[in-house]
Amino acid sequence: MSVQPGKAAVPEAAWIKSSYSTGNGGECVEVAAVSEAVLVRDSKQPAAARLAFGPEVWGGFVRMAAER
Repeated sequence: MSVQPGKAAVPEAAWIKSSYSTGNGGECVEVAAVSEAVLVRDSKQPAAARLAFGPEVWGGFVRMAAER
């Protein structure tokens, strides 16, 4: 995992908001898949730092979360 500052060259259309995000200001997480990583950001602060995960690490996280 790495932290990427602000504005990477990722089009806004590439970001997908979590289905668990609410419209009332709840926790809002967005992800975007780019060629070398999966990026994660807070949708309430899209210009802030982003987390970057390698595809294998992200896949492991998704599998683990699906088991919960």
